[in-house]
Amino acid sequence: MNKQKATAYYHLPGLFEFYDFYSAFLPLFRTHREYFYDWCDIGSIYGAPADCLWGGGRVGFGEDNPRDVLALMQEYGISARLTFSNSLLREEHLSDGRCNALCQLFRSGKVQNGVIVHSDLLLEYLKQRYPEFYFVSSTTKVLTDFRQFQQETERTDFRYVVPDFRLNPALDRLNTLSPAQKNKVEFLCNECCWFGCADRKACYETVSRKNLGERCPEHRCSAPGGNQGYRFSKAMENPGFIGIDQILNTYLPMGFSNFKIEGRGLGSALILEFLLYYMTKPEYQLNVREAIYLDSMLDLF
Repeated sequence: MNKQKATAYYHLPGLFEFYDFYSAFLPLFRTHREYFYDWCDIGSIYGAPADCLWGGGRVGFGEDNPRDVLALMQEYGISARLTFSNSLLREEHLSDGRCNALCQLFRSGKVQNGVIVHSDLLLEYLKQRYPEFYFVSSTTKVLTDFRQFQQETERTDFRYVVPDFRLNPALDRLNTLSPAQKNKVEFLCNECCWFGCADRKACYETVSRKNLGERCPEHRCSAPGGNQGYRFSKAMENPGFIGIDQILNTYLPMGFSNFKIEGRGLGSALILEFLLYYMTKPEYQLNVREAIYLDSMLDLF
């Protein structure tokens, strides 16, 4: 019997933030599948619209109609994930009309949708109110302690758990996980944050406060090179970076199959570069780049 070929599932950024981009990219991905590696597929697209109280991780800026966003995901059979990873929610926030309306809209469809959560308070509310969703434990929890991360994978609440990117190189310990636990792990591949950063949780909390509408000082990154912004070339030098060679030759053979690409706060030109690198065969990258650049509806910068 032939062993089934392993597939890497990418969880991509910009559900609301890059709706126009995906409106151009997804038809290309479907009609010209030969442009793309046959060992990978799209597992989900995640994000949150602008001014979303339950949002976290990044301040959302997507303004597109949620019904259009949902229709696009359903048309291409892709799971939509609402990024509701605010870590500072209180009881009074659970009744927020906009966030509940989004859940009501995305709760059903031919493809099951999910929610990325940090707050256990919100998790329990969503489980009771919207049981149709699956749930993802957010990387904003900054799970750098392996035992805590392992315990998170044992929680039946979560279908996926995203550890802090600094656990990515811990291959010996990662390999001690059971097959069921490995199926739940979703690695953040392209983080640019300094590997030695001690302020990551504080950075995420600042975003949570902003989404709650609280006045708070800006988080000033004190990491080396922190004033340069995101650079993919810099991310590739990070000890936690997971590239396509590692996915194919290390993580997939170990039994891991889920890989998250960050980038909600970046421009669509960078998102294209991520998809060219992670999904597109080198000999077809120009074809994909031209097809996207020549789409007159897109503003890539």
